[in-house]
Amino acid sequence: MFSATASFSAGAVLLGLGTLTLRAPRTRVELLFAAIPMLFAIQQISEGIIWLTFRYESLQINIAMTYVFSFFSHVLWPIYVPMTVLLMESSVWRRRVLLVLVAAGVAVGAYLLYFLLVFPVVSRPSNQHIEYVSPHFFATATMMLYLLSTTVSPILSMHRMVRVFGVVAFLSFGASYYFYAIWFISVWCFFAALLSIVIYLQLTLRRNDSMSLLETDASIPI
Repeated sequence: MFSATASFSAGAVLLGLGTLTLRAPRTRVELLFAAIPMLFAIQQISEGIIWLTFRYESLQINIAMTYVFSFFSHVLWPIYVPMTVLLMESSVWRRRVLLVLVAAGVAVGAYLLYFLLVFPVVSRPSNQHIEYVSPHFFATATMMLYLLSTTVSPILSMHRMVRVFGVVAFLSFGASYYFYAIWFISVWCFFAALLSIVIYLQLTLRRNDSMSLLETDASIPI
């Protein structure tokens, strides 16, 4: 991210958006998908606090918030995203492929969690960004599995706006890595958070379509 103000502003917007999305689901399965903006909000607020720890030299708070942010970015998202997409899916062949991507997400999430626990993750300011130093091996393979689980799984969804979410997340992933390689984790999580509006559209459009169908059925004479 770019500053404490930007992180807190994104967090505030996402809190509002998250409140709206949590009101939209029609099923418990959709509720998990609807929770993504609220989870993104917590992640962005944690990064805002990290920015403040640099200014006020609060080492212990910095360490705690760095691990909170890293848990979201390294562990939660590669598991949570494909799992929620799978749970909303009814197509048999898509579910089979998504099961593989869920397994990939669990594998990479567990792998990165191990390294978060064994090796200290460090956050430090760098050119108006935050650089997260989290050492682990097999970086290319890890990145590929992470990409498959977080962006390809939504692209495989039968739901149009979920596919849009996946496509835009994939493109922002590439753009963030190309332009901000050193600060990739921070910058991509910021852009991914903004994609939460696609989640809101997915849920509200589905609800509106369902209400239209109910009204149409009610108008048909028996």
